[in-house]
Amino acid sequence: MPINSFPKANFLDSILEIRQLKTSFNTENGVFKAVNDVSFRVRKGQTIGIVGESGSGKSVTSLSILQLLASNGYIESGEIIFNSKKLGPVDLSKMTEKEMQSLRGNEISMIFQEPMTSLNPVFTCGNQVMESIILHQKTDYKKAKQLTIELFEKVQLPRPEAIFDCYPHEISGGQKQRVMIAMAICCNPSILIADEPTTALDVTVQATILDLMRKLRDENDTSIIFITHDLGVIAEIADRIIIMHQGKIVEQGTVWNIFSNPKHPYTKGLLACRPKAELKLRKLPTIADFVAFDTQGNASEIKTKIFDSVDDAIFRNIISDQEYKLRETEIMNGKTILSVENLKTYFPIKKGFFKKPTDFVKAVDGVTFSVNEGETLGLVGESGCGKTTLGRTILRLVEPTEGKIIFNGQDITAFSPKEMQLLRKDMQIIFQDPYSSLNPRIPIGEAILEPMRVHKIFDNDTSRKKFLFELLDTVGLKQMHYNRYAHEFSGGQRQRICIARALALQPKFIVCDESVSALDVSVQAQVLNLLNLLKEKFKFTCIFISHDLSVVRFMADRVIIMNKGKIEEQGFADDIYTNPQSEYTKKLIQSIPKGIVENIKMQKIIKKYENTIE
Repeated sequence: MPINSFPKANFLDSILEIRQLKTSFNTENGVFKAVNDVSFRVRKGQTIGIVGESGSGKSVTSLSILQLLASNGYIESGEIIFNSKKLGPVDLSKMTEKEMQSLRGNEISMIFQEPMTSLNPVFTCGNQVMESIILHQKTDYKKAKQLTIELFEKVQLPRPEAIFDCYPHEISGGQKQRVMIAMAICCNPSILIADEPTTALDVTVQATILDLMRKLRDENDTSIIFITHDLGVIAEIADRIIIMHQGKIVEQGTVWNIFSNPKHPYTKGLLACRPKAELKLRKLPTIADFVAFDTQGNASEIKTKIFDSVDDAIFRNIISDQEYKLRETEIMNGKTILSVENLKTYFPIKKGFFKKPTDFVKAVDGVTFSVNEGETLGLVGESGCGKTTLGRTILRLVEPTEGKIIFNGQDITAFSPKEMQLLRKDMQIIFQDPYSSLNPRIPIGEAILEPMRVHKIFDNDTSRKKFLFELLDTVGLKQMHYNRYAHEFSGGQRQRICIARALALQPKFIVCDESVSALDVSVQAQVLNLLNLLKEKFKFTCIFISHDLSVVRFMADRVIIMNKGKIEEQGFADDIYTNPQSEYTKKLIQSIPKGIVENIKMQKIIKKYENTIE
């Protein structure tokens, strides 16, 4: 209902004001405060970036605005004052469900993180956008369809008429996200809340989505609340940044102030831990280098700092040219452990009455390369380029159509299933989604122990468990975790479990398939550092698959760029990033979100490093 008692001065240029918001959840262990005393304002036409790790409260803050909390969640106290076009200033936290329905999608819209789970799989994309138009604009079917197709054109969807009749599973991730944006802006909302709208998207698709959102903001004077864990992305789009940790705002300010002069150690940690495409680092700084946590989990300055600043953290970890050249020579002189010759993996497209193949999807089309012992080979490309299929074909998880896979001097292309089972000991994979690759019914200790029993690693379970406990300790887990199940761990911890399971067989070769793409940048830094540490300890060779070129630059010795099933370009990581030959590679590198301020800071660090060498 309308509120007339608020000071009018607050609404001269504000569209939303959150005052001392507290949102809690009833759990088995008591009341959990997800948002604790959060206050900020959003001005008309302004983009506010909310940044933090998983569990920081950033998404719960947005869900509180729209009253979309889970059944056990509730707003404990505070005010959410929205300057409605029709109702004037209203407190959203006091509105009924019926009153909120008139505002949701109409004056305040939301783009959710995962479009596939947000779109209804049984309705076409066009019908889902039309539903909102018909509901809020009281128009007929014909007019709603016309407006939907115009919106699809506005968000740059190819073949808008065809996509109108497509179901969500028939279009790509980037296209689904564009459909979600079209749905969110269909009623010209005053506020657009974007919750991790670019997470796990290719850098090129991500860049397009950010450009699109900037354009829509400028054309419609829409205010945007952009939620993400990546400060590099937020620098591309936000006017002002709010840093959240464990339900509280620890720092806020303009993009320039946050990037050029961060005050809180947690902010410094977030800025430092993101991989830098411009630099080759020995080790990624982590939040733990800047922050200590008290018994309540609150972030505070540590007494003896490891690093004084973000610049210092990056500067001390730069790999020198001499060190890099020595590594190149070492890789080139190594023994070849894997050789792929003219490898092809085709998937038949079956049509017609008898379901005969009428055409083929050429996922991998005539690929040739080799990997030397101890090397990390980066495999990069957009979704659909064939990089994951290539990784799985090498491991014979997908059968090749043609070509040779020579591992340790043996052509394994024609190996029988029994021969491949014996070879699994030496060839392992770490999947993208750790949760779906772990059995939810088996404790994680047994999940790691099982392959050790199958391949007869050690003579008995006592010896196996001893090694397993050492392995858990190595990947940053504890013995007490042995009997816990996958759902009891965080995303980063689950990925550590999958790494431990892969290493339990002491393999010679591991494929890491997008193993950090869905993790927070802070957790990602920890896992990437861990992989490099384990690589030195266990002496395995690795193919690292990712769409994130910054991550691959940090991890890989050599890089292969894939496009439409073929190799577009390959070479040492430094050469690929500093002097790309292919137009496609240049496009990928240019799409990496850097932020104007971050660019300036990187140039300053590079100059400082060059002066030190001189």
